[in-house]
Amino acid sequence: MDALLAAYTDPLFVWFPLVTSAISMGAFLAFAVPLTWLAWTDPPWFARYRIQSRRGRADRIIGPSLRWWVLDNALMTALVVLAWPALRTSGVHLGPAPPWWEVAGSVIVFVYLDDFLYYWMHRAFHTPWLYAKVHRVHHLLTTPWAIGAHYMHPVEFIATGSLALLGPILLDSHVVTVWVWIVWRQWEAAEGHCGYAFPFNPGHLVPGYGGTVFHDRHHAKFKGNYSGFLGWFDRVAGTYLPPDPKLERPS
Repeated sequence: MDALLAAYTDPLFVWFPLVTSAISMGAFLAFAVPLTWLAWTDPPWFARYRIQSRRGRADRIIGPSLRWWVLDNALMTALVVLAWPALRTSGVHLGPAPPWWEVAGSVIVFVYLDDFLYYWMHRAFHTPWLYAKVHRVHHLLTTPWAIGAHYMHPVEFIATGSLALLGPILLDSHVVTVWVWIVWRQWEAAEGHCGYAFPFNPGHLVPGYGGTVFHDRHHAKFKGNYSGFLGWFDRVAGTYLPPDPKLERPS
């Protein structure tokens, strides 16, 4: 019992699971709220960037998305707190801050590792039983808005969050590196569901990045494009979805 209590008095307990959870939630809202406002108001000066010809309905997206966001994040935070004695044995640390180039290199590794693992997890969620019991919740959004990125069953949310932590654990990352990666991952989530293809999206700096258009097709068609935001794995596996002029506005 003393060893268990000692684990929760470790300063890393605050900086890793607790602060990381707070940063994750804050970053998501910082990205999702303005992007959702764009989709809701659909200003004429931004219409040329909208992907789908059909528009989403605010009453079916905003309220339900926020309820799922609160539930999922509460459960995920509780889970990482309970799992802290095991997480504490990982190499994630509070040592000297790493140089920027080490942080950037680690995040690049995380982007590709996470996307590769997400492809297989996501494809598994499209098997009949898992789709009906879990993944169907997320596919209630056929015309997604940014706030709907967390509109998902807790099982899927926890699985997705666990994949995101795998890279930092494998690389024994500094907590600062974890935070930078989590902020980027929340940008991917919000931007990938926002419904707009921005030419100035920083994600395009990542080779192979498909972004919003890539993931939007998955929501429109319910299958294919199983990777998170890169198209490479789908092209190799034969699950890549080409543009559909019946759904997508002309660019």
